[in-house]
Amino acid sequence: MYTKKSMHRQHLSLLAALLILIMSVSAPTSVFASESSDAGTESAADISTQSSAASSTQSAADEARTDSFHYQHNPMENPNAAKDIVVNPEAVYGYSPSPDSVRLKQYVDAIDWTDADAVAAGRKEREEYHESMSALYRMIEDMLGKGKNVEEIARAVSKARNDIRLASYDGNPEGLKLVKESNLQTFGQEEGPTPDQLYEKYGSWQTVIEKALSSNPGMDACLGLYDEYYDTYDIPDRLNALQNEDESNSADAQTDTSDEAESQKASDSSRTYTVKKGDCLWNIAASELGDGSRWQEIYELNQGKIDNPRLIYTGQEFVLPAA
Repeated sequence: MYTKKSMHRQHLSLLAALLILIMSVSAPTSVFASESSDAGTESAADISTQSSAASSTQSAADEARTDSFHYQHNPMENPNAAKDIVVNPEAVYGYSPSPDSVRLKQYVDAIDWTDADAVAAGRKEREEYHESMSALYRMIEDMLGKGKNVEEIARAVSKARNDIRLASYDGNPEGLKLVKESNLQTFGQEEGPTPDQLYEKYGSWQTVIEKALSSNPGMDACLGLYDEYYDTYDIPDRLNALQNEDESNSADAQTDTSDEAESQKASDSSRTYTVKKGDCLWNIAASELGDGSRWQEIYELNQGKIDNPRLIYTGQEFVLPAA
């Protein structure tokens, strides 16, 4: 009996222990599942939020890339820039070379204009090129000090500019090849335009100098330098005085020559001769003009006084032609 009771108790104890064990296992499993479910829901929400934030950030970045950079001076208002570039919202500085440009079309695919690093490298080269232009100003000042005229300065400056431009591609054989191809296509020679080609194009030596000191505004716009070098696009008037002085001196010289000629002509045409006894138009021409055969000129100038060139009278006053 005792044994049965003892066994019964033991059996109940085992059942209770088993029940407790089941409950203890079930409860944490349910909690974990709930936490896992909640955690899973929260994780999805976080991912969605992060994705949305990333998308928003990327969108903002794209917008900033195209809208945050603006030039103070609009390159498209400059005809010399507008003909070489196109508006490109994807480009780092909002512009890229135009495929229709004569001067810049070879740069359309030379670099990725949407790549900040590639454009930064191009910008650095361009800044070095601009810095090299200062040498031309020193050359001009030196030549002015030596009393050189505008043509002499223009010829020297245009050649120096070609040399500087080619030298700016030192270490960049591909860029040098492109610019030489452009020169060959445009000017018929790899070095660039000759002074005479430039004079023929622009019509004055002063303009040749001005163009040599300027740069391509379209390329500057593509590289973020348009505002920085904006003043160079309207070439300084530093050579105007010299050009005006040369033109004035030339005009004065021509005026003096013309005035002198007119004066001489007037003086010659105002010369007169009074007929003496025994004169004829032949001997008057011979003595006064050095050539008797010019008697007809005297006759033509004085037809109002001479009815018959073979009959002239003492005391008549004839106007003589220029000697």
